[in-house]
Amino acid sequence: MPVLYGAHRSRATRNLWLAGEIGLELELRQVWQAYRLDRADGPEAPLNTRSREFLELSPMGAIPVLVDGDLVLTESLAINLYLARRYGGDLGPRDEAENALMTQWTLFAATSMEEPGLAIQNAYTYGRADTEAGQSEIAHMVERLGRPLRALERHLSRERHMVGGRFTVADVNLAEILRYGQAHEPLLADYPSTDAWLRACQARPAFKAMWEKRSAEPMWL
Repeated sequence: MPVLYGAHRSRATRNLWLAGEIGLELELRQVWQAYRLDRADGPEAPLNTRSREFLELSPMGAIPVLVDGDLVLTESLAINLYLARRYGGDLGPRDEAENALMTQWTLFAATSMEEPGLAIQNAYTYGRADTEAGQSEIAHMVERLGRPLRALERHLSRERHMVGGRFTVADVNLAEILRYGQAHEPLLADYPSTDAWLRACQARPAFKAMWEKRSAEPMWL
């Protein structure tokens, strides 16, 4: 059984959602981000991103990490592409062209959308959204997202899904990255096809099951 080291309040959500879609049983080994702990060091500290045991797997000290036999993967999006290709059936690529397109859209989201989306989410999470500086930061990040959102809207105005006319790992990867920007409710007002696609993705039972567990996990220990 593949083992996933991580936490629900992390990028492991991508992997846990996909596993739910596939019906793949993953063994989740809880690893806390060190910043979420009062004390991350010492013999009584739970397994966390500064634990020596974990750093043997992930020298960057980042979650999630997948261990599947002799394979160790340390990037959540790479983990998803691997799981979909090996275990995912039609959630993965049917041919090399689909594999290339799934990789393309995943990299598109990671390079064009994740950084500004996370900045928006963090502004809301840490209480900056109601400040003048926070509002300026959010406006700047929304502007940065305009170019990729226009490209995404053009695609989704013609297609129901990202690749192959069906729900795949590419939808999971993009939806989980675009989710960060949802903290700013007006973000998708000018992108109705993208908004409808994202809501449909998040209405899926596997997403809801993952989100319920994420919401139940404490933010801090």
